[in-house]
Amino acid sequence: MTDYKGIIGHEKTIEFLKKAIESDKVYHAYIFDGEDYSGKSLIAGAFAMALQCEKGGPEPCGGCHSCKQAITDNQPDIIVLDHEKPGSIGVDDIRRLNNDIVIKPYSSRYKIYIIREAEKMTEQAQNALLKTIEEPPEYAVILLLTNNFGAFLPTITSRCVRVQLTPVADKTLIKYLKSEGVPDYQARICAAFAQGNVGKALKLAGSEEFNQIKDEALRLVKNIKKMEQFDVLFLLKDIAEYKVSINDFLDLIMVWYRDVLLFKATSDANGLIFKDELSDIRKQANESSYQGIEAILDALEKAKTRIKANVNFDLVIELLFLTMREN
Repeated sequence: MTDYKGIIGHEKTIEFLKKAIESDKVYHAYIFDGEDYSGKSLIAGAFAMALQCEKGGPEPCGGCHSCKQAITDNQPDIIVLDHEKPGSIGVDDIRRLNNDIVIKPYSSRYKIYIIREAEKMTEQAQNALLKTIEEPPEYAVILLLTNNFGAFLPTITSRCVRVQLTPVADKTLIKYLKSEGVPDYQARICAAFAQGNVGKALKLAGSEEFNQIKDEALRLVKNIKKMEQFDVLFLLKDIAEYKVSINDFLDLIMVWYRDVLLFKATSDANGLIFKDELSDIRKQANESSYQGIEAILDALEKAKTRIKANVNFDLVIELLFLTMREN
């Protein structure tokens, strides 16, 4: 675990959690809602660390015995729920939590449970947890971490405080990436691609395949009018070799079309992410209509949603390909 100083952005969220401790209004259950790699695990961990800090302040001191234990993941009253099955969190997992939560804290004011990927709880597991959330011991704090708030039963969400992580500003993210040694051009692309997700930006910036990913995306958007459908399918299926998801690759393509749309509207290259590709951006901006570019951006969003919903991959790409070619 880390303290708040190790977290980039999310100032309002951190301030909200600090005030809860300062005002002694810590709730018994929170849902930390954010994309994968968005920082929810770091923030929840820092919050748990602060709650258990022996100094009693709004943020962890980092030096007391409890904080040192938390930093090394050895704080006995901060419990991370382990899943029995990788694909779901079953009722037996929650029953173990329910049986343990009635035992008073070992050495701290609170007994804190962190449930990662909490959206994987089955309906039966959620109902089992509901009984504990409705009548928790006064020392209990349950932190549910999720990338899908809608997966929870209304009876769960109505009894929890939702902590929704918002995207980190591009300027903040670019500055941080550059401080980590990422070149300016790459930092701008990573920040735009990640859409405010610090972990995603770091993951891409640290990938040895970054340039290959970028080049493949640029090859697709520049040559889409000349390519056949099977060429696009072949290219996208090969993206897995670069250890990024198809959705991530589609996000990178969206950055390109947003640049095209911006340049068409302003004729100003200063705000572009792909500044080095100005000639091709200008060409596409001149050849495309506003409606056409917006139709492509909308099709990309729909493709991401459909892929996440396990709609037939070839069909999804066929619809996307037709939209990109026609516009």
